[in-house]
Amino acid sequence: MDKKALLELSNGLKIELPILNGTVGPGVLNIKDLYRTTGLFTYDPGFVSTASCSSAITFIDGDEGVLKYRGHSIADLAENNNFTAVIYLLLHGELPNLEQHKKFLLKIEKLSKVPEQVVNVIKAFPKTAHPMSILITCFASLSALYHERHGNNVNSEDLDFGISAIAQVPAIVAMIYRHINDQEFINANNELSYSENFLRMMFGDAFDNAKSALFAKALDKIFTLHADHEQNASTAAVRLVGSAGSSLFASLSAGVATLWGPTHGGANEAVINMLKEIEQSGDIDKFIEKAKDDKDPFKLMGFGHRVYKNYDPRARILKNACNEVLGKLEQSSELLKIAKGLEKIALKDEYFVTRKLYPNVDFYSGIIMNAIDIPSNMFTPIFALARTTGWVTQWYEMANDKETKINRPRQLYVGK
Repeated sequence: MDKKALLELSNGLKIELPILNGTVGPGVLNIKDLYRTTGLFTYDPGFVSTASCSSAITFIDGDEGVLKYRGHSIADLAENNNFTAVIYLLLHGELPNLEQHKKFLLKIEKLSKVPEQVVNVIKAFPKTAHPMSILITCFASLSALYHERHGNNVNSEDLDFGISAIAQVPAIVAMIYRHINDQEFINANNELSYSENFLRMMFGDAFDNAKSALFAKALDKIFTLHADHEQNASTAAVRLVGSAGSSLFASLSAGVATLWGPTHGGANEAVINMLKEIEQSGDIDKFIEKAKDDKDPFKLMGFGHRVYKNYDPRARILKNACNEVLGKLEQSSELLKIAKGLEKIALKDEYFVTRKLYPNVDFYSGIIMNAIDIPSNMFTPIFALARTTGWVTQWYEMANDKETKINRPRQLYVGK
């Protein structure tokens, strides 16, 4: 029997609200008829208690520190599958067998060529431009190409459009990096894996084979861990734009713009800046006290998460990857030493423990990319590279969901 909640208003009106239950997770109060029956809206700034859609893609249990793609634990996917298998899983709902994986790789190869128009867009930017501003424009340019071919006909059945975005974004991000560093672009080598290919398009032959393999393995984990994360701000932006009937590429542009925000995709860059600031000071305890002072503007970046009230499961995986990368490089990373010192204090200090401020995924991903010599202004574009898979998958689900309506939040009016 379906459960219901009884809402009793001060005027005596009583209404029953259905409680929806997903496969797992908390029950969801169905309030879609609330305004029609009561004349009332709900007030939920930031949508902290609001489910905006139903989805079969990603599940998070923030209290238990659980993250799953299509029912598969993130730890299993990161340790036992490469990123292209995870892309296939998100798009198709199941992990590929060997034959399916082989055909999928051929499709990625076929759709990976970046249009000349997009290449010219990158070259038109000044070398001083932020990489994210260029990436937004690249997706906007792809949306223009889509519109030239298809007009307003948004094809939500043909996965090739989405796969082409996923296939082209590594080359686009690598071109952006090389453009702002005044270097010639490097063509894709489709004999390499997705992550190896990206690394080569970024840095050419700067690393020997052992380092290339080590770095590509670490990047593969970073891509997998960042591929999707339920209805975060950038994914919600993609769905919101898509709900108006906009094309996939136009919606992806909105996702990149949202991800650029320092409290979303820019957090891993902020972690590195913070660690460097602490390194210059040489006093970890001083910064711990600053973080605990509500009147001090300093924030301890890389700790705490909007959803996770436990240790971010992605952070555990990247902590091990971080140790592996720096261990095999035989580097004594002062930034990693400071990071471990902060983590050790935060996991024992009552202030952080009571507030459940555990290390999150940004805490270690920045250190890994820093060790690979990726500059911090490229951290967020690389995050966007990984998250493109999630955005694409979420857009297709949204476009094919019969309950999708154009998003139209209401407000609590407090003006004159």
